[in-house]
Amino acid sequence: MTERLRAAGHDIKTFDPNVDSTASSLEQLVQQLDAPRSVWLMVPAGLVDSIVTELAEHLAKGDSIIDGGNSYYIDDLRRASELRERDLHYVDVGVSGGVWGRDRGYCMMVGGDDEAVGRLVPVLEALAPGTAAAPRTPGREGDPGPEEQGWLHCGPAGAGHFVKMVHNGIEYGLMQAYAEGFQVMKMSKYFPGMDMRAIAEAWRTGSVVRSWLLDLIARGLAQDPDLAGIKGWVEDTGEGRWTVEAAIDESVPTPVIAESLFARFRSRMENTFGDRMLAMMRQQFGGHAVVKDAASEK
Repeated sequence: MTERLRAAGHDIKTFDPNVDSTASSLEQLVQQLDAPRSVWLMVPAGLVDSIVTELAEHLAKGDSIIDGGNSYYIDDLRRASELRERDLHYVDVGVSGGVWGRDRGYCMMVGGDDEAVGRLVPVLEALAPGTAAAPRTPGREGDPGPEEQGWLHCGPAGAGHFVKMVHNGIEYGLMQAYAEGFQVMKMSKYFPGMDMRAIAEAWRTGSVVRSWLLDLIARGLAQDPDLAGIKGWVEDTGEGRWTVEAAIDESVPTPVIAESLFARFRSRMENTFGDRMLAMMRQQFGGHAVVKDAASEK
């Protein structure tokens, strides 16, 4: 992100305790900036509170702290309230684009007050993909809005991470649907040996299910057709859980997102007690055969 900003002509000051070429501390970083300062954090959600607390001690009235990670929006509401009492702004930015964003740009969902977000517009425009990234939606007229550039001021503090949370929940469902579909084809007894690489290539060229995720599927299959170098152990980073929790809180049914989250839990289990109990029950009531665990027979 800093490379993309520098390429656009921005003078960026940075701090990373693991990089010698950056500021030596948060205090020194703040001293390098002109007021009103805007300090953007890109750290894991679990570190944000401690850094915000330390950073706030060195900032002055009117300065802004921006959290560009994947924080829980409820935490954003608390942080914004606490910083407001110190006359500091808090902006949350949900960032999508991954490792490809340096070249392709980043889609950003922003929460915060108008003053703080307004100062960030040149930065957001430099980081965003821009209007050339997608054809204009039929029916839109006039000058392109920020959303057509790939970034949006979604509302007050917390709104940006809330929208990014739901975005990632949807991502869970999309990824699970692709994985299940390819698994069905891979396991077909009627059409064994189907070429998953070729199918992915065909689908990404004009089909209704084409997407960037499908582009990445094709790329990954080209590198490793059987995915032999990957273990099917899938982590969840919080946003899927938070989306399901928000859905429950609002009484909104989200079965696809919920099931995709549970599928990730399932990916981390093998020969569980619950599975063995299911086999045992079938044996008990119906006399069905069970597969013996070789390890238990030793």
